[in-house]
Amino acid sequence: MTSSASARFAGLDGLRAVAVLLVVIYHLFPAWLLQSGFIGVDVFFVISGFLITSLLLRERERNGRIALGPFWIRRARRLVPALVAVVTVCASAAWLIGGDVLVGLGLQVAGAATFSYNWLSLATGASYFTASQPEVFRNLWSLAVEEQFYLLWPLLLPLFLLLPGRWLRTAAALALGAGSAAWAVTLLATAEPTRTYYGTDSHAFGLLLGVALAFALQGATTRTAPPLAVRLMGPVLGTAALAALVALATMTPTTDAVTFPGALVAASVLAGVVIVVSVRPGSLFGRTLDIAPLRWIGERSYGIYLWHWPLVVLVTAAGSGTTADAGVPVAAGATAAVLTLVLSELSYRFVEQPVRVHGFRGVGRRVRARLASSPARRFGAVASIVAGAVLLGGTTAAVAAAPETTSSEAVVQAGQDALDRALADAAAGPEAPPAPAAPPAPTVPAAPDAAPPAAAAPSPTPCATPGPQLPAGDTAAPCRLADDRPAPPASAHVAGDRVTAIGDSVMLASAPGLLETFPGIHVDAEVSRSMWTAPEILTRLADQGQLREYVVVALGTNGPVDGATLEDVARIVGPARHLVLVNAFAPRDWIPGVNQEIAAFAASHRGVSIADWSAAIDDRTDLLASDRIHPGAAGGKVFADAVATAVQRVEDEQLQARYEAADLLWSIRHAIPVREGGRPQ
Repeated sequence: MTSSASARFAGLDGLRAVAVLLVVIYHLFPAWLLQSGFIGVDVFFVISGFLITSLLLRERERNGRIALGPFWIRRARRLVPALVAVVTVCASAAWLIGGDVLVGLGLQVAGAATFSYNWLSLATGASYFTASQPEVFRNLWSLAVEEQFYLLWPLLLPLFLLLPGRWLRTAAALALGAGSAAWAVTLLATAEPTRTYYGTDSHAFGLLLGVALAFALQGATTRTAPPLAVRLMGPVLGTAALAALVALATMTPTTDAVTFPGALVAASVLAGVVIVVSVRPGSLFGRTLDIAPLRWIGERSYGIYLWHWPLVVLVTAAGSGTTADAGVPVAAGATAAVLTLVLSELSYRFVEQPVRVHGFRGVGRRVRARLASSPARRFGAVASIVAGAVLLGGTTAAVAAAPETTSSEAVVQAGQDALDRALADAAAGPEAPPAPAAPPAPTVPAAPDAAPPAAAAPSPTPCATPGPQLPAGDTAAPCRLADDRPAPPASAHVAGDRVTAIGDSVMLASAPGLLETFPGIHVDAEVSRSMWTAPEILTRLADQGQLREYVVVALGTNGPVDGATLEDVARIVGPARHLVLVNAFAPRDWIPGVNQEIAAFAASHRGVSIADWSAAIDDRTDLLASDRIHPGAAGGKVFADAVATAVQRVEDEQLQARYEAADLLWSIRHAIPVREGGRPQ
């Protein structure tokens, strides 16, 4: 139902409320049921496409043309006031909190000011799915997509109006929407998922579906009410579509075409069904959807959407020193929810509505009038001006004080620097100046891969207890008994030149600890690697002769792990080496599955063991950066110790096995009865 005066469509405020609730609950309480609550953004897109096109078509019918200037001014009145309030307040708060929340703030403010946040983020390589920094204004990417639509669509609409009949125009809009979705699938096969999600071209299908609905329903919302049977079916169809939309929001998302754009297109279609049912004349469903609580939320949905994400980032950073991407504590989510409702109401009442009703110039005249009025009104005007100046200053200070990198990026870079220094030292070794002359001494040429002298096994020494001679060349036992019976072997540290390690940014951040624990270790680690890359990397290292006795693989942080890939890894490593798989620790949905897969694989394969990084760091997360993924210096030592424990366990087991074999051989040779367990009585 519409009103010629208000141009209000029944049900749209209620649908806006549902959309913003899905998004807010998803962001503020990520551990709750709505794992795909982000589909609420696509519901907004469909509403925007429908509403803006309907208003433009109505203006053309009424005036014979579309006045672009007034249209864009009305959009600015609607969007800019709340946006300015959110950006200045939250940027100033970020300045007071400091730390990682300030990183990249200047670019974010620029994206907000120019409505180009999505493209600026893509240009800088930002990722929506594996974010490495707590972007305070990340949610503005969708506002940028909508504002770009508001700018371009009125210019393109006349071309559609050249097509005869509303159904041909509807078909053309649907064809473009289908093309946008198909382009999203194509991009997903060749680009990072963020490009598909953020791109105006690849995420325009919801807006274009709304356009198609506006063409199809042109004039229908003011016609006579449909027959009773149709009106009775409406609530059933609308309720089913709304229930399906909420059910879709509970699904576990993926990073492939099933979700992007599959689930997003499905959400858009369901939102379209709700709109069609709601705006029909006499729609009971539309009136029901606009019940008072939902209508209140719907009218403030724009402000609620703007405020909620910056607030949860800031509250989480202030309360726990972590990022919202690393997990939102329930208390932080609840606090952000209350602040969102309060600030969106204040913004709606004192910022948005005055500008919408009086315009920018009208508000300026009212402020000047207050300055010339009574002391109380003058005080209010002065306080508003001072508050605006303070917020503008706080925003400027925040941008100026923003560090270049986050704490997680800093520890990763420190690891890279440590590796670079180690490589430089190794390369400079042969070029080092000779030591002062000394008396000549006999030397024995070392094998190319020989361990440094400090790591060499000690020569056998006599022991007090009789025993047999170990096989020739075996240096496992630290001593031999007087009559050649071996003593139990002592544990010997595994030298770094026996270890090859490949990994992702977690291993890269831990490189200083690995180099300290395993001098001479070969570390091959890069940012954003996943287990899918392991076979190629291992093959390359094997061809270069770089695979050593122990091969450590830590690639579980950046995505799921499957058994087939692990089989390839084990095959390339081969039975002559030992494979150590490092499990993962990160606030990501796939981590439990990764660790289960790694544990099951190690349990079912000889020559494979686990370095339990997850358990080692679980109660020491204060040693991680604010993303709760990358270790600092002390955390990197914990990582290295976890690897060392796994490697040393294998080494000790092998030493023990060789000792027991030799001891059993001695027992057989001397006819000493052997008790259960392989030990002589």
